[in-house]
Amino acid sequence: MADGVAPTSGLVDRHIAFVEALRGAGLPVSLSEGLDAVEAWRALDWADRAAIRAGYAATLVKRPAQRPTFDALFDLYFPHLVGEGLPTLDPDTEDPAAGRATNPARDNAEAIAAFRDRLAAGLEAELRTDGGGTPASEADPADGAPSAALERLAAEAVGRFGAMPGRQPGQTAYSAYQTLRRLAPGELADRLAAGLLGDADSAAMDPAARLVAERRAARGIGRFTRLVEDDARRRIAERKSPAYVAEVAVRPSIDRVAFTAARRDDLEEMRRQIGPLARRLATRLAKQRSAQGRGPLDFRRTVRTSMSTGGVPITTRHRPKRPHRTDLVVLCDVSGSVAHFAQFTLLLTYALREHFGRMRAFTFVDRTTEVTSVLRPGRDPVEVMEELAASIQHAALVGRTSYGSALRTFRQEYGDALGPASSLLVLGDARSNYSDLALDDLRAMTHGIRAAWWLNPEHPRNWDTGDSAASRYGAVVPMVECRNLAQLEEFVQKVL
Repeated sequence: MADGVAPTSGLVDRHIAFVEALRGAGLPVSLSEGLDAVEAWRALDWADRAAIRAGYAATLVKRPAQRPTFDALFDLYFPHLVGEGLPTLDPDTEDPAAGRATNPARDNAEAIAAFRDRLAAGLEAELRTDGGGTPASEADPADGAPSAALERLAAEAVGRFGAMPGRQPGQTAYSAYQTLRRLAPGELADRLAAGLLGDADSAAMDPAARLVAERRAARGIGRFTRLVEDDARRRIAERKSPAYVAEVAVRPSIDRVAFTAARRDDLEEMRRQIGPLARRLATRLAKQRSAQGRGPLDFRRTVRTSMSTGGVPITTRHRPKRPHRTDLVVLCDVSGSVAHFAQFTLLLTYALREHFGRMRAFTFVDRTTEVTSVLRPGRDPVEVMEELAASIQHAALVGRTSYGSALRTFRQEYGDALGPASSLLVLGDARSNYSDLALDDLRAMTHGIRAAWWLNPEHPRNWDTGDSAASRYGAVVPMVECRNLAQLEEFVQKVL
């Protein structure tokens, strides 16, 4: 170290990179919150990784939905292991040129069978305890933090059975898919369930108890699978940098996940977020309207008040501001490619119905159908979502998407839904299978109404590609990109 140069650990740089990664994944982290996290370091023991994780989360995470993304990035920037991290893995047994294990005792059929036996025993022990040595209770231990023993098993599995030669000599790549394919942990479910049931005769066992054991076994295997995936990402991050893995492998927070790319568990989480999102928006909108305050100037009262100050109008008087609520008409494409987007947008507008004077909703694939009765007040949002999903699945089977036919049908059968107090909201990707677009009908629908918007769930770079008529419809009705909950929240707040 040169004289006069203070030693550095690189910890501050790692912290800054971690905060940048959180922002890139959609978590709003301010400068002051980053400084709060640094202050939290001073009170925490760096040997306790769980305490550091909790301290970071307490200072940087605002919503429960953001926690999975935070945890994935934390494991990348502050990994629990470095390299193999296991004294049982001898680097001398690796072939640097080939980048794979050369000791046949470490990677062959016998080694895989032996490891599967150890894995079954480790998972059974994991499921019988809560990771801290206490007996299993009614709560499922698979819901808690994994034990260090199971984490070591996952790391060993990736190191031994997931290694692949890299593109450069001596650079080993790791694959969670290869690890899980070779070990096939799912095939251990029956053995695990039998172990949890003990020596009891499975035929005479209470079906309920057997079902509980099978579920616990499945969840234990799921936990091991996640640990293997985490360890493979950790090893890739060591070779290619955490920022690279964060960009390509870590899913953004749930409010940034695109509707059209959402998985089943993402959709379940989005459904849970719709209610709190609607409440936040309603509270924010009420505050904004209250802050907007005064109505037009009341000239007569202002002049009368100015008599007390010699005719100088120091204090102005205003008429009460009349509450303004628009009638909303929602026209929604429910074809398969945009069905999820349609469900969540309809459900959010339904949750905010108190902010509209009246609301009517219509869905279409090639013909328009009114679904206002599904969105009637007082219904359970879960039931509304289920009924919408059922109607959407039925409508999607009717025919090919035709915006022209849908707009024409709407104008002919439901044209009276639009009036001077109405606002029109069209939801869809503007892909009409090269059919007639009925632009004249859309122009007629927007004539004489208060406002009109079009929300498109596709990225703008995909507009006007293939059968998309985004620009042609956008010339009639202003088109806005809306691919996730964050953009939907921003639009609703801006428009209302």
